[in-house]
Amino acid sequence: MKTKGNIAISESGFLFDPTTGESFTFNPVGLEIFNYLKEEKSLGEITEIMTEKYDIDANNFERYYYDFTSMLNQYHLLENE
Repeated sequence: MKTKGNIAISESGFLFDPTTGESFTFNPVGLEIFNYLKEEKSLGEITEIMTEKYDIDANNFERYYYDFTSMLNQYHLLENE
């Protein structure tokens, strides 16, 4: 998955989409995942990082990941591939 290139995001998790004028706020974990998506890391890479860093197994993390990326798609924050 790839994030839209024109999105501005602060270190605190405040995101602004200049195309729509909408803004969003991510919690620290959401911000971390979004930044990995910006780096174009694969689901496998992100899952490995997150399961090593946090007390979560791969299945639960992937469920959270898909919910999160579905929300990003809903708000048009990801590029269509």
